[in-house]
Amino acid sequence: MNVQIIKQGNKPEWAVVPYETYLQLVEQAEMLQDVRDYDSAKVALERGKDELIPSDVIYAILDGENSIKAWREYRGFSQQETAEKAGISVPYLSQLEKNKRKGSLDVLTVIARVLSVSLEQIVPLQA
Repeated sequence: MNVQIIKQGNKPEWAVVPYETYLQLVEQAEMLQDVRDYDSAKVALERGKDELIPSDVIYAILDGENSIKAWREYRGFSQQETAEKAGISVPYLSQLEKNKRKGSLDVLTVIARVLSVSLEQIVPLQA
């Protein structure tokens, strides 16, 4: 590799490399970061600190299903069971699932906990 070292006094200060070498180094650094990110995600999954979003949930949401309902059905909970665990009425949960009502932050937080998901996974995106 053709490298020019520029010194300040007796100490190397800069390394000048051909542009192609620079591009290769940038690509390798990005690949290394991708590998580290993958390893971190894998460890988090193995330790139970993270969960992949199941395709059933993703497809339901992409098809227009409410995210609370998609997660509830994926977890195998009835509306009755979910409402009881969340301390709300079944009609209230039904209205949330049909997007006829917006839940308070407190209620949505409890529902997320009942469904074992993060709040971000059930809060509807604002357009």
